[in-house]
Amino acid sequence: MGEDTTKDMAARTVVIGAGPAGLTAAYELGKAGRTATVLEATDIVGGISQTAERDGWRFDIGGHRFFTKVKPVQDLWHEILPDEDFLLRPRMSRIYYQGKFYDYPLKAFNALGNLGIIEALRCVLSYVWVRFRPPEDQSKFEGYVAARFGWRLYRTFFKTYTEKVWGVPADELEADWAAQRIKNLSLFGAIWNAITPSRNQKDITSLIEEFEYPRHGPGMMWERCHDLVLEQGSDVHFRQPVTRIRHDGGRATHVITDGPDGPVEHACTEVISSMPIPRLVQAMDPPAPEDIQLAAKSLDFRDFLTVALVVPEEDGFPDNWIYIHAPEVSVGRIQNFGSWSPEMIPEPGKTCLGLEYFVNEGDDLWVSDDAALIERGTREMIELGLLSEGRVEKGYVVRMPKAYPMYDATYRDNVDTLRAWLAEHAANVHPVGRNGMHRYNNQDHSMYTAMLTVENLVSGTTHDVWEVNVEEEYHEEISESAG
Repeated sequence: MGEDTTKDMAARTVVIGAGPAGLTAAYELGKAGRTATVLEATDIVGGISQTAERDGWRFDIGGHRFFTKVKPVQDLWHEILPDEDFLLRPRMSRIYYQGKFYDYPLKAFNALGNLGIIEALRCVLSYVWVRFRPPEDQSKFEGYVAARFGWRLYRTFFKTYTEKVWGVPADELEADWAAQRIKNLSLFGAIWNAITPSRNQKDITSLIEEFEYPRHGPGMMWERCHDLVLEQGSDVHFRQPVTRIRHDGGRATHVITDGPDGPVEHACTEVISSMPIPRLVQAMDPPAPEDIQLAAKSLDFRDFLTVALVVPEEDGFPDNWIYIHAPEVSVGRIQNFGSWSPEMIPEPGKTCLGLEYFVNEGDDLWVSDDAALIERGTREMIELGLLSEGRVEKGYVVRMPKAYPMYDATYRDNVDTLRAWLAEHAANVHPVGRNGMHRYNNQDHSMYTAMLTVENLVSGTTHDVWEVNVEEEYHEEISESAG
């Protein structure tokens, strides 16, 4: 079959990916009176924020709390979905360790009380020790967290789960992930907040107690946004993975996809890309030099699968999710989809527990058949004491490749190398979103990078989208004046 069997004659902005960043970009362009061509490699919108559905059961991929400190994103959520499609849900997550539940983020008295007086004393002494002898290398996850909680609490509450997520020793993982997830939390801060009367504080810092959530899951947002983008006059093409991006004179000129009926060429004025940035650079034609290709090849991802188990409602729990810090099982986190929204559950008296496994595409868990994964998940829940025999009624498996950009020792340099090359050779290509920027952004930050990029294109502003999500505070903490 010959190349370029179909051609779009009119050049326009091409948006790569129909996840939160891509669809936000297309929608914002439409509001500004511009149309776009959206190219999606799969047959579903939403990316990692999609809602998978099996036999009427709906599954959130990783859990998406609709809370943000970015007001333009909050406003956009409610512009896309009507208020009646949002539920207000209580926020709750805990750690399960040695048969006990611990609040997360850690609350000093809860954690130390559950550990028992002797172990609690050891943890406090361990924390005091790092006050005087802090870890020498705090550029890695291990040293960063140990410096804030002490070695003993680090090994109990952070090491096992983190190594499950990333599949590498915690002393090899860059601290950037902790800086985005833990940020200003520390044992001292937790104790101080617990014993200091709030009336004596000028600023009260606390975790959000509730969040908004679409009644049919986050995919509901992106299915509606997809419809709005079409109404604006833009095109959305599914099963159109990008294979090449032709560039000339420092600008991308055409995006070529592998469509169901053969290659398709799309002329472009600008490209907003949420595809993984290493794949973006590897698609460039003419190809990037060998050193740039090596930087792209060196950026890696962690993949993800959910084993969903349907059980009686009484076997659920009030948490949105529970972190599993038991090293003897592979499951890393357990969702209760009924706690996110009762409308995710199609059968009364039932709920659905989502067991999350962090994997590498192609490894033993990834290639296991669904029945084996469902059996494994059931067995691990029984081993943990979270389910009894015979309680699982049915199960499903959902796989999600490239869920988490890897934060290894060289990722920052590699990303900077790709950014610099793109700026010189394809200046009209604009990376956005989690995988597009190789940054562990939440949904709101991914959307915001797209919003700022479109504003730059439409209004000539000069927002630096790479500065989004670098603030040094925990995502789900809020501060307000005590008055």
